[in-house]
Amino acid sequence: MFSLEVWRSPGLVAAVSIDQVALGILSGLVVFAAFWMAAVVVSRIVVRVGKARGIDKPLIRLFGRVCHVGLILFGLVSGLGTAGVDVAALVAGLGLTGFALGFALKDTISNLLAGTLIIIYKPFRRGDRIKVSSFEGTVTRVDLRYTILEAQGQRIFVPNSMLFTNAISVDIPLAEE
Repeated sequence: MFSLEVWRSPGLVAAVSIDQVALGILSGLVVFAAFWMAAVVVSRIVVRVGKARGIDKPLIRLFGRVCHVGLILFGLVSGLGTAGVDVAALVAGLGLTGFALGFALKDTISNLLAGTLIIIYKPFRRGDRIKVSSFEGTVTRVDLRYTILEAQGQRIFVPNSMLFTNAISVDIPLAEE
């Protein structure tokens, strides 16, 4: 059996066998592969459930992709930890990076979440005439970041966070008698 000298201090030597290293790496790969398969299965389940509930296709793809990437990242960190890599610094770094990105992109993330909720709850539809704050027009498109209104030959891009936090007036067409 071969051994690898990993750590030496006066009077102490720690040795790890190649078999232990190989077993750790193999275990880490198995954990990562399990998370990879789980990511594929979960993203497919999210897409099926979304289609069954009638949620818009772009939103379903976004949810499926977020689940897929999240599970793969979690599997990568878990696999590295199982292989014997100290992931404490990596996890702390990811946490700080997430905090910094969240703070830097708070307006964009706010618009994205508001757009997602607007698409799910549908307080207005394409073709409705709405008024929010000082903006008024006919809804031509609802995106994840903006809702696009048209009024008097102008195209108005209203951030979804504004639509989500302010009162919206939706004109209801009168039924013809």
